Amino acid sequence: MATPNYGFEKRQKELAKKRKKEEKLKAKSDRKSGLLAEDGSEIVGGEGDVDNAAPGTVVPPASAA
Repeated sequence: MATPNYGFEKRQKELAKKRKKEEKLKAKSDRKSGLLAEDGSEIVGGEGDVDNAAPGTVVPPASAA
């Protein structure tokens, strides 16, 4: 039977902790800059939001009237 590689397990745990901390910092900065609502859901952009359109679809520009 192979011996457990505790060093690898420790490194994976540290990486997961670091990743989680970075995600929390990013979420905090997004909330501070106003990109996310307080409950954690994204604020939807205005009309003709191309970023949320499906790939390959044409979004007509919003009328100026």
